[in-house]
Amino acid sequence: MLGKILFPTSVVGAGQQAEGVLAEYQDVAWVDPNATNLVAEVSCTQPKTYSPTPETALKRADGRTIRIVAVDIGMKYNQIRCFVKRGVELVVVPWDYDFLTEADNIDGLFLSNGPGDPTTITATIDRVRQALAMKKFPIFGICLGHQVLALASGAQTEKMKYGNRGQNIPCTDMLTGRCYITSQNHGYAVKADTLPATIKELFINANDGSNEGIYHTELPYFSVQFHPESAPGPRDTEVLFDIFIGTVQRCLTSGQVSGPVEFPGMAEAAARKAQAAQWELDLADDDESADKAGRIVRGRRIRKVLVLGSGGLSIGQAGEFDYSGSQAIKALKEEGIYTVLINPNIATIQTSKGLADKCYFLPVTPDCVRKVIRHERPDGIYCTFGGQTALNIGVKLKDEFAGLGVQVLGTPIETIMVTEDREEFASAMAEIGEKCAKSHAASSIEEAVVAANDIGYPLIIRAAYALGGLGSGFASNEEELVALCRKAFAASPQVLVERSMKGWKEIEYEVVRDAQDNCITVCNMENFDPLGIHTGDSIVVAPSQTLSDEDYQMLRTTAVNVIRHLGVVGECNIQYALNPHSREYSIIEVNARLSRSSALASKATGYPLAFVAAKLGLDIALNEIRNSVTRETTACFEPSLDYVVVKIPRWDLKKFDRVSKNLSSAMKSVGEVMAIGRTFEETMQEAIRSVDTSFDGFGRNTYVPETREAIEEELTKPTDLRVFAIANALHMGYT
Repeated sequence: MLGKILFPTSVVGAGQQAEGVLAEYQDVAWVDPNATNLVAEVSCTQPKTYSPTPETALKRADGRTIRIVAVDIGMKYNQIRCFVKRGVELVVVPWDYDFLTEADNIDGLFLSNGPGDPTTITATIDRVRQALAMKKFPIFGICLGHQVLALASGAQTEKMKYGNRGQNIPCTDMLTGRCYITSQNHGYAVKADTLPATIKELFINANDGSNEGIYHTELPYFSVQFHPESAPGPRDTEVLFDIFIGTVQRCLTSGQVSGPVEFPGMAEAAARKAQAAQWELDLADDDESADKAGRIVRGRRIRKVLVLGSGGLSIGQAGEFDYSGSQAIKALKEEGIYTVLINPNIATIQTSKGLADKCYFLPVTPDCVRKVIRHERPDGIYCTFGGQTALNIGVKLKDEFAGLGVQVLGTPIETIMVTEDREEFASAMAEIGEKCAKSHAASSIEEAVVAANDIGYPLIIRAAYALGGLGSGFASNEEELVALCRKAFAASPQVLVERSMKGWKEIEYEVVRDAQDNCITVCNMENFDPLGIHTGDSIVVAPSQTLSDEDYQMLRTTAVNVIRHLGVVGECNIQYALNPHSREYSIIEVNARLSRSSALASKATGYPLAFVAAKLGLDIALNEIRNSVTRETTACFEPSLDYVVVKIPRWDLKKFDRVSKNLSSAMKSVGEVMAIGRTFEETMQEAIRSVDTSFDGFGRNTYVPETREAIEEELTKPTDLRVFAIANALHMGYT
C-alpha cells in the first residue's frame, strides 16, 4: 500500500485522533495479514460430525464406520462432500482442538486448506508433530495442510513472489512422471531442499519447479499443495481421496500403520523407464553408424518419417489439413528428423520449397504410398495429419506396414479403426459405461431397415470411413431410410442407424494425450446451431457460451476418460449431443486425427495442436514440450480465453443449380472465416461481415422476406441464410 484510507470520524465514530489537519479523521491502524493468524478467524469453533448414508458407509471389522478427523484450518465444503460420499464418517474439529486425546478412535487424520502464513498456527503444527511420532493413523493434507505437515516433519516454508493461483496449473507426479491439471490458490510453498531424509517430493509444479506435494518413505503420510477437491474443477486428482481412504482401510486390515502410501501407476512407470533404458542400450550396440539423430520410439530409432498429405482440395477437406501437415513437418525438423511428404496439391504451404526435405507430388493412394515407402525406406509414417484420405490409407495398409519396415507413429491404426467403425466404437464406449445414442451397424439396406424398426424413427444414418458427413442424413420413415442408405453405401461399406437427437446442443472438445497417459483438453467449442447440421456447416463459438461449469467439467472428465480408454496418442476431437433441458448427454463420435476443428482451436487458443501432436507421436511426454509462446512453461496446460471466437462457414451454393440449399448432416460449405472479439455480439457481427463484403451484420435485412411463412420455413429447414432469418424473426417479435 502507498497510503492509508482515512474516514471522517463523523461517519465512523470517534477513534484515535491525529493532530493538525487530520484531527477530523480516524487513524486506521496498519494490519499485516502475513503476521496475523487468519486461520483462527475462519476455523469452526466446535467439533461437528458428518455421517455417510447407511448404504455407502465403509465399516471397520468391529462394525463401526471408518472415522476421519479433519482439522479445520479454513476447510472447504467440497472436501467434506468428497469424504462423506466415499462412505466415511468425518469429524471436523477447530484448528486448536486437541484431537490427540481421542487418538484411539481416529482411523485417519486430514489437514484442510486455509489462509495465511502456516508458521502462525503453532498449536496445530505441534499436535501434528506429535501425531507423526505416534504412528497411529494415516495422515493426508491439502494446501495449508500440506505446509503444516511439512513444518511438523522438520521442513521449512517460504513466501512466494507471486504465488500460484488458477485452475489449470500443471503438476508432475515424481513417482510416475504423469502430469495433472490442478486448481491452486496459495502464496506460500514448502522449501524442498529442507525436507528430512524420510520425506520426499511427491509433486512439483511443471512450470516453476516449486514443491506441490510430499510423502513419507516409510509411513502412510502424504500431502499436496493443490486442491484435488476443487468444485469448479478440474477433477483429475480427486482420486487422492480414494488413495487416502484405501490407505486407511489397508492399515485397519493389517493392524499396522506402516509402509508408504501406494500410488497407482508406479509399477507401470518403473517398467516404462526400464524399457526405455534397455532400448537405449540395444540400439547403442546395434546401430551400424555413429548417427544417433532422431528419437527412439518403441524400440526403434526414428530418423526418417513419411507424412501423408490430404491430396486435392474438395468440399470437406481443404486448407485445415495443409495447416496440420505443415506444422507436423516443422515439429519433426526441430527434432532433427528427415521428412518425406506425399501430396499432389502444389497450392499448399506444406509442399513449398524448404519445408519438407523431400516432396512427392503423387496421389495419396495405397499404390503410390507403397511405392514411396519401398523407395525411401522411412522409419516411421504419420497417417493423422492428412484428414480422412490419409487415415483411410493407414487402415488399408495396416497389415503391410510391418513388412515394409515402417512404424506407424502417433495413434495406433487399431484405435483409428475403432473410432471409424461405428459398431466397434459404440461397444468401446459401453466398456467404460459412457453413453452413445442407441444404434446398430448395418452392411446392407435390409439390415438397416431391421435396425430402424428396433430403434424407432426418427433416425440419423451415418456412413463409416467417410469425411464431412458424406452419405449421412435424417430419416423419418422407411422410404427416407432406404434412399439415404443407397447414398451411404455408395461411399462406405457400413452405415450406423442411430437414434436421432436433432435439436440437442452440439459440443466439441479438442483433446491431447501422450504415450505416458498425460491428457488435457485444449479447447471446448459449442455449435450455434443445434444437432442436425454438420459441424462444418454450423456457426461455432469458442469457448462455449451456454454451458454451466458443472456441465463443462462433466463433459471434460468424460472426454479425458474416453480418449485414455481408446489409447489415442496425439490430438483428437470428441463431439457430444447435450440435452438442452437436462444434463443428459451422448457421445456422437471421436475423430482420432487432426480435424477441421483442430485448426480452428489452434488459431482460437494459440495452442499449436498439430505441432505438439507430431512430437507426441515420437513418444515425447507432454510436460517435456515447452510452451511455444513463453518458451519457459510446459505445453501441458489448458488455455483460458478472456475473449470469444466465432467461426462462420462460407457457401457457394448458387454455383450448383441442382444442389439443395438446406443444411443437414452432410457438409456443403467451401470455406470459413474466424472472428475474435471481447463479446459474443461483437464477434458475431465481425464474422458475418467477414463472410461477404455485402453483409452488414446481424440485423434487419432483405435476404429473407419478413413474412411468417418465409421465416418459419427457414427456421424449420435451415439454409445458408438462417442467421439472417433469425435476425428478421427477432425484429418481428419472435423470442
